Amino acid sequence: MNGIPLINGVEYSWGDIVCAINGNPVVGITGIQYEDDQEVQNNYGAGRNPVSRSKGRITPSAKITLYVSEVLAIQSQAPTGRLQDIAPFDITVSYIPEDGKIHTDKIRNCQFKKNSRDWKEGDMNHEVELDLIPSHIDWGRLA
Repeated sequence: MNGIPLINGVEYSWGDIVCAINGNPVVGITGIQYEDDQEVQNNYGAGRNPVSRSKGRITPSAKITLYVSEVLAIQSQAPTGRLQDIAPFDITVSYIPEDGKIHTDKIRNCQFKKNSRDWKEGDMNHEVELDLIPSHIDWGRLA
């Protein structure tokens, strides 16, 4: 241990997370992953060490894992029946711990990149991992 006492003794868990697509809570979710990556480079001048640093593009990405029943409910909203034809939507990920200090991230302007199923004999439920393409992520703060 690092010798520092526990602050509140509670860590976030899956049960503390509420995800919503366009403001509608998603109950058939079993996983979500989101990130952004930024190009960063050192700039060199006199000497061997960098004299400055530049930042470039931010590339966001996201994945959501849903039970097939949830996917079919979302797919029913598609004008053509294809998830990829649903208009861009936001996903909010709220962390709601026991202490009540809510933290919310917003994954903006998402669109589905694929729609797939993979069933096997004996399956009693089915999870579908769907890649998303967001425009950006608003990383929230504690409320």
